[in-house]
Amino acid sequence: MEVIASNAMLQQIADSLADELFVVDGEYRVRFANLAACQKLAAGAESPLGKLCYEVFQGRDRPCAPPLWECPLPRVMESGNPVEVVHPQMFPGVGPFDKYISLSLSPLRDEQGVSAVVELRRDVSAEREVEKQILRRHHQLLMLNHISQAVSGLRDLEAVLKVALDNVLELINGSIGGMLLLDERSKMLSYKVYGGLSAKYAEEMRIRLGEGIAGRVAESGEPILLEDISKEPQAARPDLLSIEGLKGFVSVPLVSKGKVIGVMNVASHAPGHFTADDMYLLNSIGHQLGVAIEQAKLYEQLSRGKERYRRLLRYALMAQEEERKRIARELHDETSQSLTGLALNLQAIIETAELEGLADREMLERLKKVHALSVQACNEITRLINNLRPTLLDALGLVPAIRRQAEIVLKPRGISVVVESRGKERRLPSDVEVAFFRITQEAMSNIVRHSEARNALICLEWLDDEVVLHIEDDGRGFDVSQITGIDASGRGVGLFSMKERVSLAGGSCAVHSRPGEGTKIIARAPLRQGESDAEDQGIDSG
Repeated sequence: MEVIASNAMLQQIADSLADELFVVDGEYRVRFANLAACQKLAAGAESPLGKLCYEVFQGRDRPCAPPLWECPLPRVMESGNPVEVVHPQMFPGVGPFDKYISLSLSPLRDEQGVSAVVELRRDVSAEREVEKQILRRHHQLLMLNHISQAVSGLRDLEAVLKVALDNVLELINGSIGGMLLLDERSKMLSYKVYGGLSAKYAEEMRIRLGEGIAGRVAESGEPILLEDISKEPQAARPDLLSIEGLKGFVSVPLVSKGKVIGVMNVASHAPGHFTADDMYLLNSIGHQLGVAIEQAKLYEQLSRGKERYRRLLRYALMAQEEERKRIARELHDETSQSLTGLALNLQAIIETAELEGLADREMLERLKKVHALSVQACNEITRLINNLRPTLLDALGLVPAIRRQAEIVLKPRGISVVVESRGKERRLPSDVEVAFFRITQEAMSNIVRHSEARNALICLEWLDDEVVLHIEDDGRGFDVSQITGIDASGRGVGLFSMKERVSLAGGSCAVHSRPGEGTKIIARAPLRQGESDAEDQGIDSG
């Protein structure tokens, strides 16, 4: 009675389990089964007890073996160790179901050793589906990250589109696709990059907003997945589609800041080639690419604006130099000569008056003062001409002009200056000579006003393919990093002007300085082929 009661209690406990539980002996016969295991049998089926497990639960005439799966029962019986496996639920002659079973097999021992195995079966399909979804999302994130890395740092719009399309086709194992951008004014979509399509198709496939598949995607902002686009009555240009042989088709919007800026199409020659997962992934990529495309467009606009600014600046500087040249010429040809004539006439009058006694002492003193003022005015006019456009720059070149400027500006202030020229000296293009001279002028002005320097070095180094200007002083220096722009007081104008001038001539300019360590300016400009010997364009040249 106790044994019977014990067996009944064991049966009740086993029947309370939601998982299938049964006991199988070494001959594959079922010795025990709980309610969950019995409920898996067909309606009206006899008790599984005493029957072969593979016949009852798998509908087979022999134990489970590859390619189905390998039955773990012999392994547990031989080793005496528990085994846990997960396999898909399958039946002979039937494809795999979307269902997975977890098996836990543990040995049952008696006096002779392992006599049977307890098998616990659990449906883990839900867990496996969650794992698949996690892996799918992880794979999609990796793909998105791959695309992002591929296009990051690219600023050219065509390069962004080409690299992005190549990576998209590679990631989905495709070979046909393209990207169409929307023209805001005409409301037309046209291919900018494509792969696996004929040039005729890409050139002639111009789609209005709302027209065809791509037009509908651009208008609605929603992706479209088609099993066979050749059977789609609303597709644009069916004649071209037929020639290309396109079947499976996905069209997704390229979106930036909630606005559709284009469409990405991916196609196949086989119908039903793409799944909903492919469409969702491509749609995510489309939103990501939209931002990259918009950034590339903005950079192109910025580049065009920068180029316009450079042209305007070049024109302004050229106009400024021409105006300086004109004023210097007029001062030289008219004002300077008139003042020189005045000074010479006054000198002659004074000498005549002194020899012939034509004026008293007070009159002579006044005449001498007027003469001194005229001479001073002549010197000031000469200084102005040198600052505006030194005659030496146009007549003899850069080195003599810089040397003369140093003598006028630095030496009178007690600053020892050395002007050197290294290498084969030659005339430079006018824009380079003017840029280097103005940089030197600005540097000398800063040395006088701010540096408190006692020594300065100016060196022009002539190399095979470039000319380098070095300007150094031993003054108090300054923190270059503090000058990041031009403030209201005008601070930073000189630094900005130096860099812009030489940049417009195709070169570069760098300023190195630290407090207490002096200042060094290095400007470089290329020696353009055929322009190493610039023509003389002096004020006095005819």
